[in-house]
Amino acid sequence: MSSDYRTERDSLGGVRVPADALYGAQTQRAKDNFPISDLRFPRRFIAALGHVKQAAAQANRALGLLDAEAADAIVDAAQEVIAGSHDDEFVLDIFQTGSGTSTNMNANEVIANRASELVGAERGSKAVHPNDDVNMSQSSNDTIPTTMHVAARMGIERDLLPSLEALHEALAAKAEAFDDVLKSGRTHLMDATPVRLGQEFGGYAAQIEHAIQRIEHASTRLSEVTLGGTATGTGLNCPDGFPEAALQHLTDATGLSFYETNNHFAQQAGKELYLDAHGALNTLATALLKIANDLRHLSSGPTSGLGEIKLPVIQPGSSIMPGKVNPVQSEQVMMVATQVTGNHQTITTANTHGNFELNVMMPVMAHAMLQSIDLLANSVDAFRTKCVEGIEADRERCRELLELNPSIATALNTAIGYDKASEVAKTAAKDRESVRAVVKKMDLLTEAELDEYLDVRRMTEPGVPGDA
Repeated sequence: MSSDYRTERDSLGGVRVPADALYGAQTQRAKDNFPISDLRFPRRFIAALGHVKQAAAQANRALGLLDAEAADAIVDAAQEVIAGSHDDEFVLDIFQTGSGTSTNMNANEVIANRASELVGAERGSKAVHPNDDVNMSQSSNDTIPTTMHVAARMGIERDLLPSLEALHEALAAKAEAFDDVLKSGRTHLMDATPVRLGQEFGGYAAQIEHAIQRIEHASTRLSEVTLGGTATGTGLNCPDGFPEAALQHLTDATGLSFYETNNHFAQQAGKELYLDAHGALNTLATALLKIANDLRHLSSGPTSGLGEIKLPVIQPGSSIMPGKVNPVQSEQVMMVATQVTGNHQTITTANTHGNFELNVMMPVMAHAMLQSIDLLANSVDAFRTKCVEGIEADRERCRELLELNPSIATALNTAIGYDKASEVAKTAAKDRESVRAVVKKMDLLTEAELDEYLDVRRMTEPGVPGDA
């Protein structure tokens, strides 16, 4: 046997493993069996799995099931996994056994071999055993779904929600700054009655505020986890008190609450809570796409578009057209949103494969969820700092377009009737004149009446123009 390899054994026999690897036989088999893609579990999932293993060891020690030396070594080895010291040892493809058993054993073997070293034994000796010790009181079928919830909550609470809160503040600040800017409203992409630019940005801020509320609720629901159900939901080989003790340690370590589900059969076979949580991300994605798309249209131009706002200039826009600048931050948000909606379809379809007592699509669900969280958090941060915070209103352009907006004639309905107001609007559009000018030509209202009915600011608020 080459000194570059050692032999580790599992229930199927001996396997050659790189001599310096912390993983063992089952990881090596899975590595050989699933050369599918270059997709691996992300840092956040590995850290969450380390937290679960650490909490389990602490609970097993407290229950008198695991001796102190082995438990302490597992806790220390798991802490190294949490810190990212052994990320290179997590070598398995996302596309593997649908329970994630291979990755659970990857963690068990890495932690067991490192813990064996910490107690003075050799790598591969199983002085600390991957199944008997590191996996004690657990099964892949409750560990992996628990880890999915832990990783998602960590990403949502630590990265995504802070990003969204900052974006909400930025949009709300623009809403206040632009409240005096009167402009054309648009429905069906066509001119409509006036609005204030601040009202538009206030709408964007409210969309993000509502998204935050939905995501906060979904994250709280992910506190319910399956640890304690073991293989099929019955809790076989899980001692009394283990889930409560382990989840208290997990809560203390992460600062996020976790509790045992009251029905393991529902939560181990069905991933509705996970799907529901990603549904909140999917809804956020659609809101972000709308906001980003609006901003690129409102800034279109500089000579042939709307040009009502100015976006920060952050890079050249063309390899051939000198001076061209594009709304690139809006475009990255739109692409991220599209990817997230695709991830939602992946999780939706995956959740239909909770066959009998186990969902067999969990790794790809975890990958899709964590990718969405990271993409959204990073996208929102860039969008806020490099676009939203630097937006300026072009007040003159807003006024210019508003004066030519024939829909201002809507305010005349109560004074001259719908039919005559429609005639005014059509004439204004055809002759490219203001509504005020057309009404004066047609001698329909006095100057004082025009001032009363065509108070544009008043048109942006509830009520009937002309009322005192």
